[in-house]
Amino acid sequence: MEKAGIIIGDDGRGRCFWHGGLEDYRRYHDEEWGRPVTDDFRLFEKICLEGFQSGLSWLTILRKRENFRAAFAGFDFEKVARFGEEDVARLLADTGIVRHRGKIVSTINNAARAIELRHEFGSLAKYFWGFEPGSHERPEAMDLETLRANPTTPVSVKLSKALKKRGWTFVGPTTVYAFMQAMGLVNDHLDGCFCQREVEDLRLKFKRP
Repeated sequence: MEKAGIIIGDDGRGRCFWHGGLEDYRRYHDEEWGRPVTDDFRLFEKICLEGFQSGLSWLTILRKRENFRAAFAGFDFEKVARFGEEDVARLLADTGIVRHRGKIVSTINNAARAIELRHEFGSLAKYFWGFEPGSHERPEAMDLETLRANPTTPVSVKLSKALKKRGWTFVGPTTVYAFMQAMGLVNDHLDGCFCQREVEDLRLKFKRP
């Protein structure tokens, strides 16, 4: 019997519903979402793109991701932190990205905050993975009802508050939880999705920073 929230693909494998059968979204689901990440640039990229996604769909951002990477120097936060008003004007004129002044300025601000974080903790990875929830803080089952009922968690609220205290912007609890889901700090692939076991195996072998 097919589980709620699971789509059976033409390859016979069950996947979380949200990829909607779209090839690029399915590839993102299969190859990226939920797999543990320690690369600081990827972590910075993702938390910034989640901020850009606010009010939009992630698919919109995903399809513009390469444009964002080109526009924001590969999300090298050392470089982005040096962006000035000329760069803001350039970005506002770039039709390949989301042209929202507040989110652009936020990314530049957050780049400077990321540098501070790295100086204090050694890496962004060490800081963010310090917020990985324990097994006792996770639901026993990850079904569709559970996923939809938890757009935020106590841990994402805690991380959001901690980042805001450090001067980060566009890092609300929902944005932060989406970041945690995507970067593998939690495994929110649904029961019945083939990626759930793959991701859990990766997490078991994963060396925390």
